[in-house]
Amino acid sequence: MAKVLMKGNEAMALAAIKAGCEAFYGYPITPQNELPEYMSKHMKANDRVFVQSESEVAAINMVYGAAGAGARVLTSSSSPGIALKQEGISYIAGAELPAVIINVMRGGPGLGGIQPSQADYKQITRGGGNGDYYLYSLAPESLQEAVDLIKESFDIADYFRNPVMIAVDGLIGQMMEPVDFENEVPKWDLKPKTWAADGDRTNGRPKNIINSLYLDPAVLEQHNFKLQKKYQEMKDHHQRYEMINMENAEIVIVAFGSTSRIARSSIELLKEQGINCGILRPISIYPYPEKAFKEIPSTVKDLLVVEMSTGQMIDDVKIANECRLPIHFYGRVGGIVPEAEEIVNKVLEIVGGVK
Repeated sequence: MAKVLMKGNEAMALAAIKAGCEAFYGYPITPQNELPEYMSKHMKANDRVFVQSESEVAAINMVYGAAGAGARVLTSSSSPGIALKQEGISYIAGAELPAVIINVMRGGPGLGGIQPSQADYKQITRGGGNGDYYLYSLAPESLQEAVDLIKESFDIADYFRNPVMIAVDGLIGQMMEPVDFENEVPKWDLKPKTWAADGDRTNGRPKNIINSLYLDPAVLEQHNFKLQKKYQEMKDHHQRYEMINMENAEIVIVAFGSTSRIARSSIELLKEQGINCGILRPISIYPYPEKAFKEIPSTVKDLLVVEMSTGQMIDDVKIANECRLPIHFYGRVGGIVPEAEEIVNKVLEIVGGVK
């Protein structure tokens, strides 16, 4: 299949359909509205379920029900809408249910604005609801990568029996790029969903109950230990990242998503000024790719974190860096996207000007 030029939100919706998404529940909010709009037409055409719920709270609880029945299920929203879904996301994680959640981030806090942002980072990576839980969270930098990761994310969710968050921003949701939907993505070794409350009682299968309520503290503690073992497997074996232009780099930009795309332009401009700058690009933001920081070459003297936020990723960089290198920050907020030249100027300030 040749590449198809599509808007980001629509391409992400089609990727989910191609991944076998059986049900979508959502509520409109800018800048992700084209995603549920696309699903409203094409899910029905493929004999699958689409529901525009009465609210974000209703949508995430519908996700809980469909996931509990064993369906491949998707919801999408943007920052304030994701905030409203947090209680349900905690329930879904606590009940060990697979689901995929797409967050097309916009500026905040509160209602904020409708322009791009990355300021949901802590909400995504720390768990925005109650309790000790995490979402496997992926932050693509291009529309092709977003499509590929969404196709894989349904397998990831099923493998871990855990929600997966796709963290993009308004730029990726609204941009148009050519996409190849036939790209091969990793296939995970999945077991039958014998845990599902789907009414199947054949062959002596016991009755399944989907629940996140454990009134006995000892039982709840063991359940939490079980969850933590799953999160530890994510950390040990499923960190994702990309190292760019690292050979002989003297400074490294740490950036994810759309910001890393802009950083790519910055390092080309810096080359013209005699400065070799690398990029460390987290692809999984949970688990955070701490292993990548051990691959930073000895030529590197500084790290520059660049985000569309006031610096939400810096804590993870500090932990992964283990006090080895000085950490600097440059960010734009309120929906303002940093320009490549701004990042260049910050690098020049750190390294002491043109070489």
